[in-house]
Amino acid sequence: MNLTTAINVFLRQSLRAGVFPFEVKLEQSNRETIAAMLEAKRIAHDPGVKRYTDVEEALRELKR
Repeated sequence: MNLTTAINVFLRQSLRAGVFPFEVKLEQSNRETIAAMLEAKRIAHDPGVKRYTDVEEALRELKR
């Protein structure tokens, strides 16, 4: 079965049944992921954090 046929089968079955043939849900992030996202947001808005203009500049800084 090619992709087009598979998508058509999926769509027809979904319309016929009136629901998706699988559960649709938003996964909740774990504590570590939430902490990392909050840290990234804080860093992005902190004017005191060193900024780099390109990857090479950041890599040179890491090699020091």
